[in-house]
Amino acid sequence: MISARRRQNRFSHRGRAAAASGRPGDRAIQKPAASAGGVARARYTAASHPLTNGQENTRLYAYESSVKEAFDAIVPTLKQVSALQHEAGFVQQAQALARAHLGFELPQVLLEDAWVEQLDMRSLFAWCVFETYHRFCDEVFTRDPLGDSSDEQFQAFLQDCGFHLLDVSPCADGRLAHVIRYVLRLPYKAVRRRSYAGAMFDIDDSLEKWVKTELVRFREGKPNMADEPTRYLKTVVYHHSSVDPQHEGCAAHGSDTLKAAQGGRDRLLGFQQAVQNTHCCGASIDCLLIGMDTDTDAIRIHMPNTDGGIDLENYIDSQAVYDKTAYMNAGQAGQWIIEHVREHGGETLEDGMARFIAHLLTNNLSQVEYVRDYYGGHYSDIGHAERFIGAGIGFEEVQLRNLTFFAYMNTVEEAATDLDVGIKIFTGLNVSHGLPVPIVVRFDYHGKVPGARDRAEQHCRRVSDALRMRYRELSAAGQIEILDCSVKTSAAAGAH
Repeated sequence: MISARRRQNRFSHRGRAAAASGRPGDRAIQKPAASAGGVARARYTAASHPLTNGQENTRLYAYESSVKEAFDAIVPTLKQVSALQHEAGFVQQAQALARAHLGFELPQVLLEDAWVEQLDMRSLFAWCVFETYHRFCDEVFTRDPLGDSSDEQFQAFLQDCGFHLLDVSPCADGRLAHVIRYVLRLPYKAVRRRSYAGAMFDIDDSLEKWVKTELVRFREGKPNMADEPTRYLKTVVYHHSSVDPQHEGCAAHGSDTLKAAQGGRDRLLGFQQAVQNTHCCGASIDCLLIGMDTDTDAIRIHMPNTDGGIDLENYIDSQAVYDKTAYMNAGQAGQWIIEHVREHGGETLEDGMARFIAHLLTNNLSQVEYVRDYYGGHYSDIGHAERFIGAGIGFEEVQLRNLTFFAYMNTVEEAATDLDVGIKIFTGLNVSHGLPVPIVVRFDYHGKVPGARDRAEQHCRRVSDALRMRYRELSAAGQIEILDCSVKTSAAAGAH
């Protein structure tokens, strides 16, 4: 986990600094009109659902809006700056605009050199995007706007359900970047998250993480003792689109929802088999498959088969749960949900898993209402609108939808598939409009390990160089811009 008190960032711009917002032109977040919340609720329910947290929704929306507005202010601000570049007093006017709309000043040297030829807009794009990312990270670690102070409470609940760790592999698609803190409403520091294109996680890497988790249980008794009868819960979150299922589903699976679900199921069962084959048939692994509608943030949770597999046809949809329980009181709604889960799960569904599934469904009701209230039922940007690619290991603070496409990796070669998907997405978003692909290369390091900082910085440089080599044509054309970033942690990166 990253510690707010012991965190140190080292940012180094390498090559030409350049970037852009996720889409060309002025792109602003959709804000509800004064009466939008009431209108949206009138379409679905007369009042808030009894199990939703309206206060948290308000706080999370304010945070989402502030961060995205900071990124989205870059393009229109730099357009104004560009229009002034040949006027007297240009540098002073440009800095005044930047301070007013971006909250920081632009690099003086780029502004002062503009008279020679033209203002280097690509370098300014990059500097602004990377500076905004830097400020966004600082805010998370100093103010903790995403925190809900429930890490210990969640861990106790998790263990009471029979699990000692929740490991989630969502698709790397930026429309799932908020799956932990928003969609599932879980404390993000208490959940291990690593994203992969198509949610097709690396079985060998997950096996290594499982071994490390069990070793820590055996050596240190964290999060509980190794002889306690709890299990490691591995979860996959695939995605689909209800608004445009043929085009806006998972790119890695050709927008085929069934293939996405099958891929997630097969990868989960493959991981379970790998653990059992390597560490005996009694190894403590449970699997959970979740589908997510990226237009509405509703989830579907698949039930296990009688033979221990995962039934793709038998699932519970949170939209249906919301509508079914909207007019009950809180006690009735909670009881209906747990009974509904047990009914769908049948006799083979263990009580702890049933309670955990009910917990996730209940949590997601707040997000369903969030999208209904603030976005009229579904997001306007149903497609990709990410602002940058995050490559490496870390990024736990990125918990916002359509902000980042993730490519978790140690080397470029092992993440080639994920990176290629990300580059393809940004080719449509940015390169096709003459804008570069902004990439943040980041590797977190343990602050107590001697030499870890130097190794992390070297790792960043190696990966950055490898990225330029893999995408040499784009790099040579100035269409890939990279920020190297290493982050000090106070403990081993258990959540990663």
